[in-house]
Amino acid sequence: MKLSLLLICCLFSLHILAQKKNSNYQYHIHRVTSPVKIDGIIDEQVWQDAEVAKNFRMVLPMDTSVSKVPTEVRMAYDDKNIYIEATCYKALPGQSMVESLKRDFAFQKNDNFIFFMDTYNDLTNGFSFGANAVGAEWDGTMYEGGKVDLNWTNKWESAVKDYPDKYIFEASIPFKSIRYKKGISEWGINFSRNDLKTTEKSSWTPVPRQFPTASLAYTGTLVWDTPPPEAGQNISLIPYVLTGISKDYQNHKNTAVHVEAGGDAKIAISSALNLDLTVHPDFSQVDADKQVTNLSRYELFYPETRQFFLENGDQFNNFGYASIRPFFSRRIGLTSNIIAGARLSGKLDRNWRIGVMDMQTNSNDDNRVPAQNFTMIALQRKVFARSNIGFMLVNKESFNYPPGAATTGANSKYNTNFGIEYNLASADNLFTGKALVLKSFSPNKKGHDYTQAGNLQFANKYWTVGGQYEVVGANYDAGVGYVPRQGYIKFNPYISRLFFPKEGIILSHGPTLNLTDYYDGGFKPTDNRAFLSYQVTFRSKSILTALVEHDYVRLLAPYDPTNYTGNFLPIGQQSHWNNAEISFFSVPQSLFTYDFTLDYGGYYDGGKKFSLANDVGYRFQPYVNIQMATTYNNLQLPQPWGQKSFWLVGPRVDVTMTNKFYLTGFFQYNEQGKNININTRLQWRYRPASDFFIVYTDNYLPRPFFVKNRGLVFKFTYWLNN
Repeated sequence: MKLSLLLICCLFSLHILAQKKNSNYQYHIHRVTSPVKIDGIIDEQVWQDAEVAKNFRMVLPMDTSVSKVPTEVRMAYDDKNIYIEATCYKALPGQSMVESLKRDFAFQKNDNFIFFMDTYNDLTNGFSFGANAVGAEWDGTMYEGGKVDLNWTNKWESAVKDYPDKYIFEASIPFKSIRYKKGISEWGINFSRNDLKTTEKSSWTPVPRQFPTASLAYTGTLVWDTPPPEAGQNISLIPYVLTGISKDYQNHKNTAVHVEAGGDAKIAISSALNLDLTVHPDFSQVDADKQVTNLSRYELFYPETRQFFLENGDQFNNFGYASIRPFFSRRIGLTSNIIAGARLSGKLDRNWRIGVMDMQTNSNDDNRVPAQNFTMIALQRKVFARSNIGFMLVNKESFNYPPGAATTGANSKYNTNFGIEYNLASADNLFTGKALVLKSFSPNKKGHDYTQAGNLQFANKYWTVGGQYEVVGANYDAGVGYVPRQGYIKFNPYISRLFFPKEGIILSHGPTLNLTDYYDGGFKPTDNRAFLSYQVTFRSKSILTALVEHDYVRLLAPYDPTNYTGNFLPIGQQSHWNNAEISFFSVPQSLFTYDFTLDYGGYYDGGKKFSLANDVGYRFQPYVNIQMATTYNNLQLPQPWGQKSFWLVGPRVDVTMTNKFYLTGFFQYNEQGKNININTRLQWRYRPASDFFIVYTDNYLPRPFFVKNRGLVFKFTYWLNN
């Protein structure tokens, strides 16, 4: 606890009270007097009258000059929509570089225009919209001052039209599709452009190259001639109808045909506060998780992709750290069905955010899972320029136990977590950090049920210096969270340096030193990982990294180093090893792309490990994108394991007939997991935020080869709002 208090004092003392960095960059937006047609043709009078944002600044490869690829942006609004137009001039002839027409593309692999709106003017939260050069749409919510969650989607309209010397992006964003503070006449705004042929990333306002152009600390100001109009009554209904057929061959069950219906509702309590309701939700449109070979001692993390949990999802899921998450929404509804749920989230005023969620699942006799109720309350108060203090309460109650169901572990009668954290983000984003304290309450678990952690980082153009510590009690239990390890103390200091040659093929290069030490409750070492890496970034945007590493592990529980055979190393067994790694990522602007990582060295119990992971892709742009991901692990261990090898092969094909019609198919062969998975998804977005899906899934046991289960689902969703 003393460590947390000391870190909090440091975070407060390091805070920089400064004005917004780019407050002198202002764009004045005016109300339109005539209709705007979204077609990529800017022949309306409104675009002739609008102010022009131009003279973009280069961010990459260097941040010290004006952009060489011109971009001009215009904005306007009426009672219902925000309108934006971007004219993106081409510096070099030829076809634009894109992956496909599929929405929510990878920023660094596409020519694109994207903009970021800080609608609360708090430098922390907002929305992002845009498109690549052939019209694939991008939309997401923004959190933590510069991160974008692309799983979020809402109603808006866009068009991209290509010309020999430019492409034009045009869009309308309904006020009802975003959240903003009533009555304020200034928002944060920035515009970003990526041009692969010139390897240039640029933005309207100057952004240091070490930060993303999404960084809200470096936005300019969107000045409204009058405060944005209220969205008015804003209620959206999103019903769905689903029919499907499935068969479980592995458990010898008969073919099941099912028809389901349910839906969501979104009710705007205010322009900044939203109530989400769901009844019998279904998530059949979600792709199957990408399988991985797991040679770690702990549970793997898979991110949330279900739409209901995403708006303001950072306030719920991002409390804590990647390895200490007291709340993780994927715990809800994976072993039994969700009956209904409600979620209130958003801004109470300029300084306060709130999130309240309640979800109810039914009991499941087949899995011996009781009915459960999940409650999450999050309250956040902004302090200083960009920092905040957050409070969190998570509670899970279990009841209606099926016969034979356990009352411990995930099925315990109750589990409660309470926590507080302070998040530092300086006005110029050079200093970031966090300090948190958590406590859990569970049956028969008392003492050592606290967690405390903190970190502090300084990052400028040349140096990144930071450190993190974690103290997790042996009885700390995050029943609705993701905390794969308990009963440890961790220290993780790191430092890196970048050098920038004035000429030549290398853009930047430099070393990173990272030390990670784990101790048990008696402060005896259990794990140590120390690595020194060197990264070279070429002006072509390809990246080469080399790494040498030393590892030490003292096992605190029996462990099978293959996660496959069922033979275990004993508690207390100690292993030391060294290994080396090299990785390379090719230039993203090529039609043929590839990357690989080679890792060779020691392993548990004096063994050896060789790993190869690579991705190869080719695109027939913009309609077909083919990728092949392969992972190979070869382990050489003493008996009873001997030599073991695992293949993980995953080809994937994306076919995008238009930017509204997608076909995705992928195959996964996981030797370690003894599974072959085939997943095919057809999606037709027949109107904004309304979809028709056909999803086909097959799972096989590789040896002997037979079908485990098979399913075909048809789903229709419709977004209806007033």
